[in-house]
Amino acid sequence: MKSFTFSKKDIIQMTETGHDQDQIKSHLHLFEEGAPFARLDRPCTAGDGIRTLSEEERQACLQANETCGGDKKRIKFVPASGAATRMFKKLIAALNSGQPSADTAFFFNHIQKFAFFEDLKTSLLSEGLTLEALLSKADHAPLLRHLLTRDHLNYAGLPKGLIKFHAYKDRSRTAFEEHLVEAAGYAASRDNACALHFTVPPNHRERFASLFNKLRAEYEARFKTRLSVDFSIQDPATDTIAVDMKNQPFRLADGRLLFRPGGHGALIHNLNNLDADIVLIKNIDNVVHEGFIKDIIEWKKILIGYFLTLQDQIFNFLNLLHCQPVTGALIDQTSKFLTDELGIAPPDNFPAADMGDQQQILIRLLDRPLRVCGMVENTGAPGGGPFWANIPGHGVTRQIVETAQIDMADDEQKSILNRLTHFNPVDLVCGVKNWKGEPFDLRRFVDHGAVFISSKSENGRDLKALELPGLWNGAMAFWNTLFVEVPAITFNPVKEVTDLLGTRHQPAPQKG
Repeated sequence: MKSFTFSKKDIIQMTETGHDQDQIKSHLHLFEEGAPFARLDRPCTAGDGIRTLSEEERQACLQANETCGGDKKRIKFVPASGAATRMFKKLIAALNSGQPSADTAFFFNHIQKFAFFEDLKTSLLSEGLTLEALLSKADHAPLLRHLLTRDHLNYAGLPKGLIKFHAYKDRSRTAFEEHLVEAAGYAASRDNACALHFTVPPNHRERFASLFNKLRAEYEARFKTRLSVDFSIQDPATDTIAVDMKNQPFRLADGRLLFRPGGHGALIHNLNNLDADIVLIKNIDNVVHEGFIKDIIEWKKILIGYFLTLQDQIFNFLNLLHCQPVTGALIDQTSKFLTDELGIAPPDNFPAADMGDQQQILIRLLDRPLRVCGMVENTGAPGGGPFWANIPGHGVTRQIVETAQIDMADDEQKSILNRLTHFNPVDLVCGVKNWKGEPFDLRRFVDHGAVFISSKSENGRDLKALELPGLWNGAMAFWNTLFVEVPAITFNPVKEVTDLLGTRHQPAPQKG
């Protein structure tokens, strides 16, 4: 194994950025050896790892959401650090090349349907330009410049949360604003307090806070709730070292080491710092126009109710297991619950162990963070999927696995991927406190081997980057996990700007 040495300047840089030298060396060895692939056993399917709720069960979950866990603090957690650059990738290419394309033609043919249409018109007028005249001449360069560049609307440089997604009669709303509206429907506690937490880029934190302060009174009055919003940034100490194509530390022109953001898996630290009992996780771009929000709220309440019912059972078993003495009947009942409801098989040595050891094994398996994850039937959308995966030392458990974690050169593993029936829309209900109401240290439940290595570039030079175990992938690998089927109507992501032309991002048709 190659040994790595660092200069005094390197060590000073590591100290300044909060990086641990031993951890950096372990990451460098990962580049050398290659990131380990996940080991898939089979896809999770309806009836085998994915729970499909009947109408009666859905109603019971809705009731549980209303009646259970009223004293538990809920927080909606929204990763919102990502820039909207990918969303406008095709338009940026057209601006840089000066060449029109079918994609730009489609965009401009529908430009009046975008929520930022009026802002673009106003920006153009500041230079004496009119949108209609430019469109009539097919002069798209000024339109793209005003929409995308830093001197104007800067949509290519803003976080996705600050992009105007949806148009209404009185004004347009950003993705950030739509999350406030949605959270008021299911995240408020019985005392009408509604808390949200957004992870944001450090240079845009004040802009998010200013927008919230501007909107707060209006929405509190409308929804009769007390809104609180906190923001955090991804800790620079979670950035990971980059390497060149020979797996040597990548150095900038001034000789300094290059550290890059470690992906959304770094946000497990942000999540760990929240003061909450239940955390509701959803991506920043998965929101709908308010005219379609009813189904979204109902299904989130169903997931919350299912979670509360399950957590209550787990806490009850833990309470009984901590009482002395335990009985054989309780051991059997708890083991059956673990297997039937949580999909966790006790270890091979469990049957031969004495009752005291069985008791401790069951406590260890139950006393973990809990998550209920919505799963949507596969429609070809990119992203992670639900699998039964074998983690050495932990057996076969439910995991959300990204395609990048799968060995596509292994025909068996590729066959398992091809049988996938559902995908992960990032719709999670998470329990982050134990049965005694104490917060878990979520860092204890991360599979640190579940990393990705990706190809990137810096100023035209190729490099390799390391992404930490994804927030809902390896970062939650050792949580107790349940998958519940949710309908496709709950998944409305905006990966490209033209996705905003989809039905659920446009005003609902007027009835009558």
